[in-house]
Amino acid sequence: MDSSIKEEVPVHEEFILCCGVETQVLKCGPWTNLFNEQRANRPKLLIFIITGNPGFCSFYVPFAKTLYSLTNRRFPIWVISHAGHALAPKDKKILTTSDDSNAQEIKDIYGLQGQVEHKLAFLRTHVPKEMKLVVIGHSIGCYISLEILKLAPELPIIRSFLLFPTIERLSETPNGRIATPLLCWLRYALYVFGYLLLKPWPEKIRSLITRIGLQMMNVQYEFSVLNILEPFCIANAVYLGGQEMMKVVERDNETIRAHLSKLTFYYGTMDAWCPTKYYEDIKKDFPEGDIRLCEKKLPHGFIIHFYGEMAGMIADWLKDDLSKIEALTHGSVTDS
Repeated sequence: MDSSIKEEVPVHEEFILCCGVETQVLKCGPWTNLFNEQRANRPKLLIFIITGNPGFCSFYVPFAKTLYSLTNRRFPIWVISHAGHALAPKDKKILTTSDDSNAQEIKDIYGLQGQVEHKLAFLRTHVPKEMKLVVIGHSIGCYISLEILKLAPELPIIRSFLLFPTIERLSETPNGRIATPLLCWLRYALYVFGYLLLKPWPEKIRSLITRIGLQMMNVQYEFSVLNILEPFCIANAVYLGGQEMMKVVERDNETIRAHLSKLTFYYGTMDAWCPTKYYEDIKKDFPEGDIRLCEKKLPHGFIIHFYGEMAGMIADWLKDDLSKIEALTHGSVTDS
């Protein structure tokens, strides 16, 4: 997609208090508060992206903008950070709502189950309950997406795309075998190393190092990525990663079976977090499911350089669903 088109797409950054925790939300499109929109003008659907770990929203912006353009700019696309993976800049106002849950109500909010409840609390607080949802999960975001389907069947989720899904036997994967001892057994050493090494650095130095590193990797970003070198955020990402290794074991076949018609799985052919054997196993267990194997050699971290290809596929898969939504929208406008 032409870069000039992507630049025209409005993206609004907010930091909100969700479950008592600072949370970054990037909103693609002109809609910033869905409750303030008059019902007739309110979009009928929200595309909601749940990131992998670490949950740095900024890296998902090119993907969200491309998908927004490919879906004719008709529906908002929002990306939410994980709890504890984003801290607001000092000059940024943190928004609160009267409905926000108390932080104490969510046990272990920085852990895996806490992250699930964090996303649920956001959807219940910031999205009108009648608004239809398309949920896009990436990596551990796929596990969270399935948990949302299981715990909140009342949410009007019409489709859920699970991209490079880490939803089973995570510690047994090639990367998992390396990550498990680091994240589970040596995580306190990583905490100490992160705080001792990074905390003394002035913010300007950390920002400079981050920018240089991302430029060397040719990574696009529009919003602050300072959290990459923020010890608090690193510690929470490491903690979440350790829980992933311990808790993502058995695939939740019951939830998958109950919502199979809504689900699209997309597995990579060279994904060390999710080997092709996992694709073969789930395909065997659910032969009628929409379970796809990548034919484009996209990497697990597609959001860095291959977001256009992924956005194009999702837009194509969504055509029928969005056409139905648009038909309903036109019908309601005509009736009124």
